[in-house]
Amino acid sequence: MDEIPEDADCVMIYEPSSDISEEEREMLSDYTKNGGKLLVIAGPVQDGELANLNSLLADYGVETCEGIVVEGSRESYTVQPHILLPDMNSSDITDPLIEEHYYPNMPISQGLIVSESAGDNVTELLTTSDQAFSKVAGYDLQTYEKEDGDIDGPFAVAVSIAGDNGGQIVWFSSAAFLDDMYNALSSGSNSDLAMNALSSLIGETEAMAIRSKSLNYNYLSISGSTASLLKVLMIGVFPIGYLCVGVYVILKRRKKQNEAG
Repeated sequence: MDEIPEDADCVMIYEPSSDISEEEREMLSDYTKNGGKLLVIAGPVQDGELANLNSLLADYGVETCEGIVVEGSRESYTVQPHILLPDMNSSDITDPLIEEHYYPNMPISQGLIVSESAGDNVTELLTTSDQAFSKVAGYDLQTYEKEDGDIDGPFAVAVSIAGDNGGQIVWFSSAAFLDDMYNALSSGSNSDLAMNALSSLIGETEAMAIRSKSLNYNYLSISGSTASLLKVLMIGVFPIGYLCVGVYVILKRRKKQNEAG
């Protein structure tokens, strides 16, 4: 369409694989500055970059980093270092999940840096740990170790921006977090987070909640450090403990037999 319909409650951009045009960029910028609502779910792309789309953030003092964010803290990722378990900061969008102890994950995310000039207009919804860094190699990364040229964190991976005249932008820097696999990994927290963001934008505050869950199989989300601890306990500590108990019982029985003899 040549223009955004006047009766649109919100515009959503979901998982773009190529950049928007300069004309579309200006259209969206004018829309949000005049009270429009915009939801963007966009992460790093394999080919090229989303320069025009990402420049919408620059208007509000938010910078996008090159590459894919990797967590250096084992408490802040699950399964692999690029599947982040970010900290949730209090807001109308995140509070229902925080209260119910749900933990969304953000896979294959682009780092967002909020400058001081952004002021109170920008709220960081999800943030990484201080040990996070952005691998500038992007989809071509060969190691999760930090290399020369990688960008130091911490980063925001979701922000809410209050624009002029009541306009608002909610931006998730992962295009994959609503994929079925990652949503199941979060027990549905990812879809709840996205729906809360959309509800907030269109003014449906009563719809911001934890939604009823289906009977589909869901995963338990745990951090990398917790997974390592469980492996050590299950593979090492518990078997050795049972072995020691067994040896003790055998020796005790033999001692009683010898005393009886």
